[in-house]
Amino acid sequence: MHPIFILVNVAFVAFLVWSLNRKRKSKWKLPANHFPKEQRVILAQEVAFYNGLEAQEKKQFEFKVSEFLLNVRITGIQTQVTLPDKLLVASSAIIPIFAFPKWQYTNIQEVLIYPDSFNAEFRFEGPNRSILGMVGTGYMEGKMILSKSALRHGFENESDKKNTAIHEFVHLIDKADGLVDGVPRALLEKQYAIPWVDLMQKKIEEIYEKSSDINPYGATNKAEFFSVTSEYFFECPKLLERKHPELYAALEKIFNQDMLTHELSTPNARISRNSRCPCGSKKKFKICCGEEHYFKKT
Repeated sequence: MHPIFILVNVAFVAFLVWSLNRKRKSKWKLPANHFPKEQRVILAQEVAFYNGLEAQEKKQFEFKVSEFLLNVRITGIQTQVTLPDKLLVASSAIIPIFAFPKWQYTNIQEVLIYPDSFNAEFRFEGPNRSILGMVGTGYMEGKMILSKSALRHGFENESDKKNTAIHEFVHLIDKADGLVDGVPRALLEKQYAIPWVDLMQKKIEEIYEKSSDINPYGATNKAEFFSVTSEYFFECPKLLERKHPELYAALEKIFNQDMLTHELSTPNARISRNSRCPCGSKKKFKICCGEEHYFKKT
């Protein structure tokens, strides 16, 4: 095919994506209610990123979580989806775009939660079940599939540089411009695109040479490299900055977040009555968000 026709086709696809996203954006709902206290406690117990935020930033994070849950369905397929599961999905969506408060995931309508890994035919029983997450295409366009076990593992283990749900939402960010190529044009300024592509190629070659600690799956293609290294960036930023300073700096520019300033405290921390409240008020939990638990009216 002649190059000019390729360019026309790419432009046409990008226009269609833009038109569809614009149409859905007009229907996007914004939360009107205050963030429930019990959900704030769950975030503090489960999401290290949330714990590293200042009080005002936590409110912004809570708003975006509520906004996501208001606009995107989360459906369990032969498994029960709990409130913590929903909050983990929403947190995975918000972490990468936290520095872009106006961001809206207009290219997804539903997240399907499978009990465990699945295969290319979407079966979670039988052989060849190695897939933990997937962004749908074709008749599955607008849907994402996540393994519940992988979703939870991503927030339970802070040191393995892996978070399946963040990985898949980064694919959605990449896809927002109509192309899944590892270049998130919706976030990355035009002048930085070519240096980013060159850096990706350099780092992929290091993986092939087995001289890198980046997950080998990142060498599959540039789209997977972007998602894999984004997991690394949000899970182990200090390690990434030490081992791959140029890559850390590039991802910092893309996501507009300096993860080194976040104190990623251990999730699943027990919150007692005298603990400092996770909302950032500096009050004790028992007289702030936990008041209804300790001083119930009779």
